[in-house]
Amino acid sequence: MLVHPQFDPVALQLGPLAIRWYGLMYLTAFAAFLLLGRWRLGKPQYQQASGMQARDLEDLLFFGVLGVVLGGRLGYVLFYKSAYYLQHPMEALALWHGGMSFHGGLLGVILATLLWSRRRSLDFWRVIDFVAPLVPIGLAAGRLGNFINGELWGRPSDVPWAMVFPQAGDALARHPSQIYQFLGEGLALFVLLWVYSSRPRARAAVSGVFLIGYAVFRFAAEFARQPDAFLGTVALGLTMGQLLCVPMMAFGVWLLTRKKTE
Repeated sequence: MLVHPQFDPVALQLGPLAIRWYGLMYLTAFAAFLLLGRWRLGKPQYQQASGMQARDLEDLLFFGVLGVVLGGRLGYVLFYKSAYYLQHPMEALALWHGGMSFHGGLLGVILATLLWSRRRSLDFWRVIDFVAPLVPIGLAAGRLGNFINGELWGRPSDVPWAMVFPQAGDALARHPSQIYQFLGEGLALFVLLWVYSSRPRARAAVSGVFLIGYAVFRFAAEFARQPDAFLGTVALGLTMGQLLCVPMMAFGVWLLTRKKTE
């Protein structure tokens, strides 16, 4: 039986400064966005398609980080623990207590990109299509951080690679669902989007593939992931994460199949 290695959450200690693995995963996500974005903007076809220049990336990243943090926290408050935060509204601001939602963060990034695009007089869909393939490596890094921390473990399982997570408070072997999500919505989605976006596509098509791809990988992985103890399954035996993927997938399909006006 495999047992989670119980990594030290602190990757590096510099006197009073503790650098945690999860913080390094965020830095990895930001670095991947900048490096991959600069590489693509070094190619004329991506500059022409997005209307962006390499110097725009840092500014866009700043807006995106704000969208992730504010949207992710607001999404968690509204989607996962709305009843609790209605009774304790001031705790909604306590980011240090944890609690973020990918779907809320996605909405935050979309809004931030929309505001940034309008500020620069750029086409929103062309910009967001450029951004989409740069995101999955950051998602992969985040799931790797979840695994290192031994959090968001999977459901009990007898598969050969099942693992005991001591943080779960029992001795049950469980799916390493963080690794499933690392491989699916991280690496596989990155390869899919990178290849698909390497050729000219209609406006919003790359964004549509991102939404569909993430929704499919996340929906499937949730069957192996332990539902949140405070929420459980919410409808039809599905988790909140799965329910939120349904409109995400539907919107992605609409983006791919709608009549193009250009």
